[in-house]
Amino acid sequence: MYFAAMLARTEDGWEASDTELDNVETLADLVDLARENSVADDTVLALIEQEDTWFAIVRVDGEDDPRVYVSNAAAANRSSYGAMLVDELTGHEEDGGDELDTLDLDGTEDGEPEEPEEDADAAAGRVPDGPLGDTALLVDLDVSEKELLALKRDALNAIADALGCTEVLEAVR
Repeated sequence: MYFAAMLARTEDGWEASDTELDNVETLADLVDLARENSVADDTVLALIEQEDTWFAIVRVDGEDDPRVYVSNAAAANRSSYGAMLVDELTGHEEDGGDELDTLDLDGTEDGEPEEPEEDADAAAGRVPDGPLGDTALLVDLDVSEKELLALKRDALNAIADALGCTEVLEAVR
């Protein structure tokens, strides 16, 4: 079971809205949805949680590129919305296409020999078991990287507490 909400910063504090993810298939779709909830191009946090297994935050500030954090990439990768975010963060594509389309006559991609990858997980196509993404995305909102990394159970409420909008978030739960 998922819980998803948008927290939009306003001059008067934070506004929360329950969010349906039915039409969200890509990070770009989620970012568009966040921008629709923005007040005067201010910060919007898209919060996604799956039963205390993992949570994700997508931060959108105006037209800037989104910043993404996933608390447990391996767990998130086993769910559709989490996998969408993990794929974006790791650069993996759901459908890699036909490998023969990218092979040059010498059998290498784009005619270049493959360079060895330093990260064994990336080389094997594995997703790290643990946090992934921008751990500093809430630092300016008084949630340090250390605090974010320490969050496990009831993480979204802890974030709302730190932002001073617990009641606002609880109203949409």
